Amino acid sequence: MKLLAIAIVSSSLLALGFSPVVQTQAPSSNNTQLVEVRRNGSQPSTRGPAENFTGSVRIDPLFSPQSPARTGSASVTFEPGARTAWHTHPLGQTLIVRAGVGWVQQWGGQIQEIRPGDVVSIPPGVKHWHGATATTAMTHIALHEQLNGKVVDWLEQVSDEQYRTLNVNR
Repeated sequence: MKLLAIAIVSSSLLALGFSPVVQTQAPSSNNTQLVEVRRNGSQPSTRGPAENFTGSVRIDPLFSPQSPARTGSASVTFEPGARTAWHTHPLGQTLIVRAGVGWVQQWGGQIQEIRPGDVVSIPPGVKHWHGATATTAMTHIALHEQLNGKVVDWLEQVSDEQYRTLNVNR
């Protein structure tokens, strides 16, 4: 019975154009690049440095740019009240909110609430900050591109007074 089920699934996959064989070696062409799987937890977490973050922030690297690509990514978790300093990105940044509730603000603009599933697009050179709300943690995946080896320009901290004012104005 088990062999019959395997045969049926295999023929169904072949009929749909899928091969049941998993390639474990480099193809025989001249291309010597291999697909790489980075296992969850294989890279150590770091704490967000105090000069760039306020509060408890954990950064879990996902991937770094590998030439010729220039995109890198990290999963960042902000505990309640934690946030980035004001900063810009030479080629912009994309945030994908995974858990919790957070805030993002562009310099001179209104604070915006962000929730799981939201995608935040920050244009190149736009001064902004992002982080958790005062009462709720938030995790996002950050995607950014390098320009001449640089992904971010850190600026001044979002002061407690600014953050409290933001909370009051919500």
